[in-house]
Amino acid sequence: MGERPGEATNDIEWARDVWSSVRCAGVLLALLLLADWGSGRFTCRRAGLWLALAGLLFAVLYPARVSAGEGWLSSRRLLGERRVRTDLLVSVRCLDGVSPRLLLRDAFGGHVEIDPEVLVTHPRLWHRLDEGARKSAASGTLLCGATDLLRLSQRVERETARAVFKVSGLE
Repeated sequence: MGERPGEATNDIEWARDVWSSVRCAGVLLALLLLADWGSGRFTCRRAGLWLALAGLLFAVLYPARVSAGEGWLSSRRLLGERRVRTDLLVSVRCLDGVSPRLLLRDAFGGHVEIDPEVLVTHPRLWHRLDEGARKSAASGTLLCGATDLLRLSQRVERETARAVFKVSGLE
C-alpha cells in the first residue's frame, strides 16, 4: 500500500472540503451584506447577525477529518475527536437516509460515525478499517455488522476497479 505498518492514513481530500465550506460561508456572507447595503439597511448589528449566520453555515458544512492507523480509526470535527478500536469492534451499522452514515462501536464504548463515501474514495482508509474488522471477527468481538461490512467491501472493490480501468484507458 506504500506506507509503513505503524503509519496513519488520512482523508486526502479533507483540505479541499474545508475550503469548500469556507467558500460557501463566504459567499453567503457577501450576498447578505451586499443585499443589505443595496437596500440601504446596512448596520453593524445586522452585519454581525449575517457574520454569525455565515459562521453557523461553516460549522454545519465543516467536514470530519477521518484518519486510520493500525487498530484504530478516528473522526475529528470542530469540537472534538472520536476514536474507535477497529481490532475490538462490537458492531458496525449502516444508517441510511438523506446522508448515509457508518456507525462503528468498539468494546470500550467508543463510537465513530463517518460517511461511507470517504472509505469508498480512499481505499487506504478502507484497508485499515477492514484489517481491524477482520481481527475483530476472528476474535469474536464483532457481534453484528458483518453483512454491512461485506456490502461496503464489495462497493470499495468495485469503485477501485473502476478507477483502475479509467486510469489505464480500459473503460
